[in-house]
Amino acid sequence: MIFAPAAPRRGPVRSRAGNAGRPVDAAPAVHPTRVRRRQGVGAGLAGLGVVSADGLIVVDKPGGMTSHDVVARIRRLARTRRVGHGGTLDPMATGVLVIGVGRATRLLTYVIGAHKSYTATVRLGQATVTDDAEGDVIATTPAGQVTDEAIRAALAALTGEIEQVPSAVSAIKINGQRAYKRVREGESVELPARRVTVSRLDLLAVRRDRPDVVDVDIDVTCSSGTYIRAIARDAGLALGVGGHLTALRRTAVGDFTLAEAATLDDLERRAPEVVGLPLAEAAGRSFARRDVGADEAKVLSHGGPLDPAGISGPYAVFGPDGGLIAIVSERDGRARAEIVLAPA
Repeated sequence: MIFAPAAPRRGPVRSRAGNAGRPVDAAPAVHPTRVRRRQGVGAGLAGLGVVSADGLIVVDKPGGMTSHDVVARIRRLARTRRVGHGGTLDPMATGVLVIGVGRATRLLTYVIGAHKSYTATVRLGQATVTDDAEGDVIATTPAGQVTDEAIRAALAALTGEIEQVPSAVSAIKINGQRAYKRVREGESVELPARRVTVSRLDLLAVRRDRPDVVDVDIDVTCSSGTYIRAIARDAGLALGVGGHLTALRRTAVGDFTLAEAATLDDLERRAPEVVGLPLAEAAGRSFARRDVGADEAKVLSHGGPLDPAGISGPYAVFGPDGGLIAIVSERDGRARAEIVLAPA
């Protein structure tokens, strides 16, 4: 997976409780790294002296947990507080959640912007306050007469580059406060539309098990920032019957897929060796690669620029020992580090 150039975020998502969005073969085991604990680091975490290696974990998040809940669990298993995630999943959602441990948390700024894929179920005939099954039903309209052809047309209209209004019950901030908090306080929230790209929106099945509702299974690939709940809402609005999301499973974040995802039970058994992709391997898989000699590695590790190599987009630079030095981009005739990842 090669990440497209993007303005880096200031850091990985380190979610707080309640902010979760109201939106193959296993990798080889990694030997834990022994470190000397600094005072205050990892306070309250079990397992003195042994913590997880730096790297990424692809987790299959279970339903009923916030993304923060998963981060908290990984902190305990990895025995370090330096853990973050690469893009929130709603509590009801399951599937791929990319977790960074140690220095790999700095890679999450790029993971967050990757395209994402989902399977989902939309229920036509009922609208809810949250646009998903977590919220109260606010309107019902019999949907039994909606045809498969009309459903296909509604989905087609939501494909491509579209202007999407995010769900009001979302983690988007309005004047510093999360939208979902404003809604819970009784405020009417209207979020501005934003441009997103739905590159694939396939109809998998239409189920008519009840007389007044229709359940529609879909497969979606979209840009970061797309709300699948909003797709469900907008499809229902277009068909005149309302709609909401009843199931959501994230199947991929970039090239990280369910095929390599570990359950939390898997990780419990492996702890503290929880990392699936060590730092250098994760960067080598996610970015174009440039290898440099010892002198250039030293310059770059101290934040100095290198001569350009003509590589587009951010890329990973490795030293002569194969260790990851930095993520670099070329501008103004120089190759400069966006983030330095060499050990201090």
